[in-house]
Amino acid sequence: MPLAPANQAQLIRSSQKDEYYRSVLRNSANEAYQSVAGSKQWLDWRREIELLSDFAYYGLTTLSGYQTLGEEYVGIIQVDPGQRQIPSQGRRWLLVLCHAFFPYILEKALVCVENELEGGQEMRGRRQVASGGWSLERWLRRAVGKALGLLTEQQRRACQPAVFVIQQSVALLQRLHVALFYISGSFYHVSKRAAGISYLRVTGPNAGEPTIRSSYRLLGTVSFLQLLIAVALQLNNFRQRQRARQEWRLYRNLSPQHSASSNPRAARCTLCLEARRHATCSPCGHLFCWECITEWCNTKTDSFSTTTGSRSSSLHQSG
Repeated sequence: MPLAPANQAQLIRSSQKDEYYRSVLRNSANEAYQSVAGSKQWLDWRREIELLSDFAYYGLTTLSGYQTLGEEYVGIIQVDPGQRQIPSQGRRWLLVLCHAFFPYILEKALVCVENELEGGQEMRGRRQVASGGWSLERWLRRAVGKALGLLTEQQRRACQPAVFVIQQSVALLQRLHVALFYISGSFYHVSKRAAGISYLRVTGPNAGEPTIRSSYRLLGTVSFLQLLIAVALQLNNFRQRQRARQEWRLYRNLSPQHSASSNPRAARCTLCLEARRHATCSPCGHLFCWECITEWCNTKTDSFSTTTGSRSSSLHQSG
């Protein structure tokens, strides 16, 4: 009897079991290293210990040609794209690297880029005085610092939003991939799609198979619609931020005589603590600089500890 493809419920249950046993192995390795090397060293190497624990788990299972504990629990086996034989060693290595190593590298690289762009000269000074042996994180910091050090200050400011965009894009792509998995029933993880590894079940036929797949297709459709709404909201928020920045630049470049008060002791804006420029009144009666209050309204969801919230549409310039 030919083996049938595993359904969504089996793949999810297998992944949950594997995640549980990986977490047990990670916790044990972290506790052992912390007791031997101390808390400070453990904090510095915690992510690397978790990475080595994942490699140990997959090295004893997938890379050795065996089922993982989760796959054995639900009765499924890995197969190549032809679904006639187990994946080759190269495909299994690609699966483990994409599943464990590449996310680690991407996370570390984005953190290093973000810190370098925000810290600037301070981060470069810390690297010069930092001591210690070689580590992947220090190597990444030095490599990112050298690369970003070639950029001008204006280029560095332009690159700052790119890190946020990449982080959000990765999260959205993962959600899209899960929605597609619910609909198609294959490749629960991006790493398995990249390696071309799918699953066949070794158990007997399930009478409720059509119902299971139909339910997950409905869930996938709902997840896809939810993702579209989330993307639309994020794009709208991005446009509002861009509009606020443009208005900020516009009013900042206005002639000073329209904004500066003739009184040398003019009241100060409580946000920037400087003399108010283009004084703007909020619904609660407070006065601020136009650029300060519009940026606040577009980046903050709370009000100014008053009974009335402020939005940029309800602001009034006082001349």
